[in-house]
Amino acid sequence: MSEQIYAVIMAGGSGTRFWPMSRGDTPKQFLRLLSSETLLQQTMVRIAPIIPPERVIVVTARAHAEQVRELLPGLPPDNLLLEPVGRNTAPCIGLAALLVRRRDAGATMAVLPADHFVSDEEEFRQVVVSASRLAAGGRLVTVGIRPLRPETGYGYLRLGEHVGEEAARFVDAFVEKPSFDTAVEYLASGHFLWNSGMFFFTPERILDELELHLPRHAAAFGRIDQAWDGPEVGQVLEREYTAMEPISIDYGVMEKAAEIAVLVGRFPWSDVGTWAALREVLPRGENDSVSMGQVVELDGRGNVLVADGGLVAALGLRDMVVVRSGDAVLVCPRQRAQEVRRVVEALRQAGLDGYL
Repeated sequence: MSEQIYAVIMAGGSGTRFWPMSRGDTPKQFLRLLSSETLLQQTMVRIAPIIPPERVIVVTARAHAEQVRELLPGLPPDNLLLEPVGRNTAPCIGLAALLVRRRDAGATMAVLPADHFVSDEEEFRQVVVSASRLAAGGRLVTVGIRPLRPETGYGYLRLGEHVGEEAARFVDAFVEKPSFDTAVEYLASGHFLWNSGMFFFTPERILDELELHLPRHAAAFGRIDQAWDGPEVGQVLEREYTAMEPISIDYGVMEKAAEIAVLVGRFPWSDVGTWAALREVLPRGENDSVSMGQVVELDGRGNVLVADGGLVAALGLRDMVVVRSGDAVLVCPRQRAQEVRRVVEALRQAGLDGYL
């Protein structure tokens, strides 16, 4: 066990593509989609053998503080870092880097999303340790996953040269979500990996990169850092963080940084980004459908059927998503599951916030 690895679990997302089960008070990371534990709890359990709770930082929204404390009772209170508002992953990681630097300036940060699926957890932990060791030398490191299919819902990493004698490769480019035909080409070429969204670096290195590529953010973090131990830290954090431009670490830093190293994660992985993704991580029935809860399916095939309370009965459906949760029902073609956030936006525009 390395004394120098801190885990930073990003638990601030809204998970709109999992409406109607995911709502404002229960975003995706708090859902029990894959087991009796929430995705956040599974992430914590996954890293526990190599990183104890004392070196785990969870970043989440103020509104979800009590939920996190209830779900992770072993997390030290001072290790829960609360964002005044959501500002995407670059501000989230910058704020966590300030805290880790104060705890241990020589540490390595393993930045992990709270809402992903990983099996073969032992292999996952080996990759986390290897990536952290590589990052301890001052590198920016990420983890890529060998594509299994022409996936249009993921970003990709284009592989470059080997990193010296290491098992890692350099990242030639971060590539946005491709069209289906382009994804087929990526898969056939063997030169691309799925972007897992896991990152490894020292706090000093990522803060330096923020100063280089996002100087306004870096200046704001400087002011937050100066106020950290003072009585006005809450006001300064509120003012500075709220004023930051929302931007992802991929777009704000990683796509611009030089010589990023990538290790291949040889473990089954999914970002569980949509209802359709459940077919990749849950057992399918003989008819190629997956179901959760009390479901009756007749003459159907290739469906995702979820009953979060009550009953879902489906007759003659093909390649559909049907989700019943609380006071709402979602029905859409499975291939359009990426668009569920449009439903959420339509509800908001219609003044139906009670369903969000």
